[in-house]
Amino acid sequence: MKISISYRLFLAVLLTSLLVAAVGLVMLRGSVQHGFSHYVTQIELDRLGLLAKRLESDYRSAGKWPEIAEEKRRGWLRPTFASLRREPFADISGMFPAPPPPPRNLMDEGNRPPMGPRPEGMPPGPPPPDRFSLHERVGLLDAEGHYLAGQPASPEAPRRALRVDDKIIGYLTLLPSADPSDAIAQAFLADQKRQLLQIALFCVLLSALAAAVLATHFRRPIRDLVKATGELMRGRFETRIEIERSDELGTLAEAVNQLAMMLEQHEASRRQWVADTSHELRTPLAVLNAQIEALLDGVRQPGESQFLAMQRQVAALEKLVSELHELARADVGQLTHKMLPIHPWEVVLAEAESFRDRFVAAGLNLRIEHPELSPEVAGDAARLQQVVGNLLENSLRYTDAGGGVLISARVEKGRWILCIDDTAPGVPDDALHQLGTRFFRVERSRSRALGGSGLGLALSQRIAEAHGGKLQFSHSQLGGLRATLSLPLKSNT
Repeated sequence: MKISISYRLFLAVLLTSLLVAAVGLVMLRGSVQHGFSHYVTQIELDRLGLLAKRLESDYRSAGKWPEIAEEKRRGWLRPTFASLRREPFADISGMFPAPPPPPRNLMDEGNRPPMGPRPEGMPPGPPPPDRFSLHERVGLLDAEGHYLAGQPASPEAPRRALRVDDKIIGYLTLLPSADPSDAIAQAFLADQKRQLLQIALFCVLLSALAAAVLATHFRRPIRDLVKATGELMRGRFETRIEIERSDELGTLAEAVNQLAMMLEQHEASRRQWVADTSHELRTPLAVLNAQIEALLDGVRQPGESQFLAMQRQVAALEKLVSELHELARADVGQLTHKMLPIHPWEVVLAEAESFRDRFVAAGLNLRIEHPELSPEVAGDAARLQQVVGNLLENSLRYTDAGGGVLISARVEKGRWILCIDDTAPGVPDDALHQLGTRFFRVERSRSRALGGSGLGLALSQRIAEAHGGKLQFSHSQLGGLRATLSLPLKSNT
């Protein structure tokens, strides 16, 4: 069964919230019970003020705690505690006036005499029973916390300090009440239990609401991503996603948009590639077909000039097909390179000398500035010769007569850099970044009727990249184009 990520997220958030709420409520319930017991015990301990005063008075009189036999320690505080329970009532009965007598109709009920102040000299009645069992839970410790008398208590039990002249002489301790019939405690805990159940129900509802909102918050961008990828699979590369998030899903949406843009560019490049290739092939084929038809129709007589013209068209076709084949292999990484230690400047000089006669015939001056250093690089001499040849061929084709070409080299930051500068005409700014694109020609100022196919510079860039280098184009100080080939130096290791 397929479960969407939104439902998975909803369940995960809901279950996590429920688990956290359950653990928190259990801990809160235990804390409330422990805190209430400690609170009640502390209140009860504060009610032992008279016992504390009596013990402080006895200590002040004796100057120390009495020696108590081991068998009498448990019951040593009971007589003192019992005597003190009578005294407060005698004092309290004289502090307040007698209450007013009840109405007569109530006085007759049960033949009870009216209440009034206790006659002078009459002993107080017995105190109410100690239903809290304080005398069985109270204990006495010395100043160091050692057990002296009463009920032993744990170190965590509440205690009240006993002082004489601002000096601690001991502590009174009180064990928590273990009476399960304490109505106040039971009522308090029952009320807390009801409140905790209400809080738990509220947490469940709030968790469900938060989980639903969070799942909905993530469902829409995920749905948009799924829809966009489906459109890309169907070849609709113009598809874009509206980015309204700054989290990981927003980053993913931006990546999908970039992927769609790249696919759209590649598709446009592919279509342009097919159109340009067919156009480049059509031109020499049309010329060759026209010459053959002219010979067959008898318009032209077979001769050396006709065959030479057809041979030039065949050679152009052969060169174009060879460049297309090499460029296609370079695109898929199948262009072979024999990487060996070579001196690239020697390759440049050899290729430049092979072009010198052609430069002279075109009315161009070829100048060479020899560098101080001629380091080694790891490369394929034949492929580098092909790159230099394409660059010199480009300058030869697109430089006006009377101009010149300058070849120079240098070493900079661990790289060998070759620069080939030519004179006017230059290349427009908007065309510089397109040099090296397949079939691209600067039509306005550097085109020639017999210009190349526009594949040489593209192939040269692929060869430079295969050597770990770069081939870049910029404006030359001579007024034309500068081609810069950068290759890493051979490592000594």
